[in-house]
Amino acid sequence: MSRGSGVCFRIRRILLFPFGNKNLSKVSIYLDFADLQGAHDGWHSYVQFALVLWNPEEPTKYVSHWACHHFTAEDSCCGFESFYDQRKLFIPSDERTRPLIENNSCNITAFVRVLEDQAILWNDFQTCSIGYTGLNNQGMNTFLNSVILSLYFIKYFRKAVYQIPNERDKSIGSVSSALQWIFYQLNSSDTTVEISELTRFFGWNLFFMDDARELIRVIRDDIQVKIKNTKVDDAISKLFVGTIKSYIKCVNVDYESLHIENYYDIQLNVKGSRTLEDSLMKYIQEETLEGDNKYNTERYGLQIAKKYVIFESFPSVLHIYLDQFEYDVQNNRLIKLNNRFEFPLEIDLQKYLSPSANKSKSHKYLLHGVLVHDSCSGWDDHYFVFLKPEKDGRCIS
Repeated sequence: MSRGSGVCFRIRRILLFPFGNKNLSKVSIYLDFADLQGAHDGWHSYVQFALVLWNPEEPTKYVSHWACHHFTAEDSCCGFESFYDQRKLFIPSDERTRPLIENNSCNITAFVRVLEDQAILWNDFQTCSIGYTGLNNQGMNTFLNSVILSLYFIKYFRKAVYQIPNERDKSIGSVSSALQWIFYQLNSSDTTVEISELTRFFGWNLFFMDDARELIRVIRDDIQVKIKNTKVDDAISKLFVGTIKSYIKCVNVDYESLHIENYYDIQLNVKGSRTLEDSLMKYIQEETLEGDNKYNTERYGLQIAKKYVIFESFPSVLHIYLDQFEYDVQNNRLIKLNNRFEFPLEIDLQKYLSPSANKSKSHKYLLHGVLVHDSCSGWDDHYFVFLKPEKDGRCIS
């Protein structure tokens, strides 16, 4: 056992289910923090552990599984439901010359590392070549899993999350601490990763969020606060912030307005457009503000005006949201548009920039991911995501 200094390690027992916990054909083994008497309020431990089943007569041929877990008073047990096939315990198998259980006995060993600071987990670890691991579906029809995975595969964002200072007890239940733990598990675990700590933070608010755009804003704002005054305090702006110029000129009076402001994402209309390029061109087209949509000036009141927007810069990672709904006045409800809409795997955004913008660098963007909302009614929403983690790699879902 190894541990960080000053950590109270409260392990009490290894739980063995010879006939399985749920599946009778499997052996189940768990690590249990059973006796928590005397533990202070909010007690928790960040633990790396491995459980090993072996025959002392053949110690180099063993069965093992490892995991990382955030142990709390409410979640004090972790292990493996399907540790090993029960039928293989008494016969030589899997390149072993002797059975695991011989003369009615075998050894079970737990290797445990308890860490004072969860940040130690990702400050020193090496990326494991385990392929891709997903998130456990908690049975909620939300976009949470898809958003987390899309953010995880933005490498610079992931590294920024790892650099967030650990606030010990104060950070328990926060977005940033939960994301650190989930990102580490996604990088190192060979089984689906639990996200219960993050959902506990959001609670019922998760069900009242309008869309993935709002969820990303909440996560981004929390991370931006937590990385302030650290060596990655500009990570959010470097990744997600662009600048846009808005210009308004009244037709009948001498009034004009010019504003340059930051943006984190773009929302495009799909109605009347067949491609992403069509929607982008409509976004920057000049429009006339008239009728019920007149521009309200401080000095001249409501006026007919010309308005357009143009991009001064694009962020390194550009989030584009497609508005697929229109309002049905007669039935007083939103209708989802299911027309065909095309977007390329690669796009050059330079033509959407202001003439005065810096065009010395490339503005070619590669498609990183697509979050899909599949819904027939408001009660059976389903979300999934297609991601391309590597530039020349395959697409995963």
